[in-house]
Amino acid sequence: MITSNVTYLGQLRTQATHLQSNTKIFTDAPKDNHGKGEAFSPTDLVATALASCMISIMGIVALKEGITPIDGTIAEVTKIMYAEPRRIGEIHITLTFPKNNFNDKEKNIYEHAAYTCPVAKSLHPDLKQVIAFVW
Repeated sequence: MITSNVTYLGQLRTQATHLQSNTKIFTDAPKDNHGKGEAFSPTDLVATALASCMISIMGIVALKEGITPIDGTIAEVTKIMYAEPRRIGEIHITLTFPKNNFNDKEKNIYEHAAYTCPVAKSLHPDLKQVIAFVW
């Protein structure tokens, strides 16, 4: 089953359509690579997908395990590009949780879920994933 269609709109911009929901995402090349930087770049989406995946998997774990929910958790994402070849070299994510008095067992469960989310496991091992948990 096809997940999405991506259309090149010209001027280094694309429109991606998620076929199941018809949701659209636009990308633009970054300013440091001939673009306007007016939307997420494709590499921004990769870094952001990692954070979204981590939070989603932690949410699933909360539901399955019946543990303290993570509603309101915020991820701050920083993508660091490397050259030769141009690629994402590092993704830094700070996950800040609401003040819900998580116990040590819950913290360990959530941290394990984040590190083992499907996007984290799909990225090349040379890409540094630097994750901070703020409880």
